[in-house]
Amino acid sequence: MDNNTPLAERVRPLVLEDFIGQEHLVGPGKVLEQMIRSGKARSIIFWGPPGVGKTTLAQIIAHSLNMPFFQLSAIDSGVKDVRSVIDLARRSGHACLFIDEIHRFNKAQQDSLLGAVEKGIITLIGATTENPSFEVISALLSRCQVYVLQPLTEEHLKALVHQAQKKDEWLREKGLDFKEWEALLQLSGGDARRLLNLVEIIADALPEGVNQITDAIVQDVVQKKMALYDKSGEQHYDIISAFIKSIRGSDPNAAVYWLARMIEGGEDPKFIARRMVILASEDIGNANPNALLLATSCFQAVDLIGYPECRIILSQCVVYLAGSAKSNASYMAISAAQQLVSQTGDLPVPLHLRNAPTGLMKKLDYGKGYQYAHEFTGNFVNQEFLPDAIAGSKLYEPGNNAAEARMREYLKQCWKDKYGY
Repeated sequence: MDNNTPLAERVRPLVLEDFIGQEHLVGPGKVLEQMIRSGKARSIIFWGPPGVGKTTLAQIIAHSLNMPFFQLSAIDSGVKDVRSVIDLARRSGHACLFIDEIHRFNKAQQDSLLGAVEKGIITLIGATTENPSFEVISALLSRCQVYVLQPLTEEHLKALVHQAQKKDEWLREKGLDFKEWEALLQLSGGDARRLLNLVEIIADALPEGVNQITDAIVQDVVQKKMALYDKSGEQHYDIISAFIKSIRGSDPNAAVYWLARMIEGGEDPKFIARRMVILASEDIGNANPNALLLATSCFQAVDLIGYPECRIILSQCVVYLAGSAKSNASYMAISAAQQLVSQTGDLPVPLHLRNAPTGLMKKLDYGKGYQYAHEFTGNFVNQEFLPDAIAGSKLYEPGNNAAEARMREYLKQCWKDKYGY
């Protein structure tokens, strides 16, 4: 490899003995070491945070077992690409197919793998940062063994850097002396690939004759070059919080900005869309009922389309939600109702509201006195629907917007005692 290849790729280990971390899987007598020693490959899904060795382990398995190796990214690959690899594997007799971010494959894309995995045409190795129980179809999951990869420790990360210094000629010539580690480790977020990329950037930026790495030097260099987004850490929650609050605050500009930050950081688009479905009901509600319909359609479309095109669908939904009238009245109503339930316990259902499917229940007055609303003028009759102990309670207060103002007028006609002020 030449120096145009990223450092993380140049020093990627090819044998299990050089792999750092995941001792519960790769140590002597552990499952992956045994699998390689036996010469029998099995389909696997690696589940763990970014940069902990999922891709490297897939390549080591294929290399150690002398298998043709194909790699696809679920971000920019589809059924056509999968079928092409399967055809190549069939011609060569067998191959290992590694799919990065397999959780981003939709059902049709995952279905396209089933036959080849079942027949042994390909050994599938998938990598995911999301729980495969939710993101991988059960038929495919049942054909794979799931292995959980753990976050790398500080000792692992330092060992990776020292290993890179020994293996890479360019880095070895730099003679870096790491006096401080805190900034480098913090900025890497536990991601080995990001850590090695940082080391390469910093080494390349050092003035002639300088080889000592301090926290100040790391901060100075990185501050100018990288906008970090750790989708499994604190920033993940900070940015989704800023995103939601921007939509709630009716600022489409800020909302689209935070959306772009998540997209560029590799956030799962279904996670973003799922949060918008919740927001559409919690923060917009009946002020614009179409918001929930659009958000739900957005989630379905994102699941169907995937990256990169689904960014357009997400943006449309974000702008619509941010530009909609806001109301949390429904959210407040269910919160108040749940609080009332916790305070009053299991109150009996009033007799006139109970179901009476049997003669005995009718004799016990189940359903007696119930008035069928459609038999009355305006399809409404004034009767109590709450238990006696909390009769007359008001839990829903319409929001201050045009749509709920119309709702308030209707409720005022029906329930003057509650909404007649």
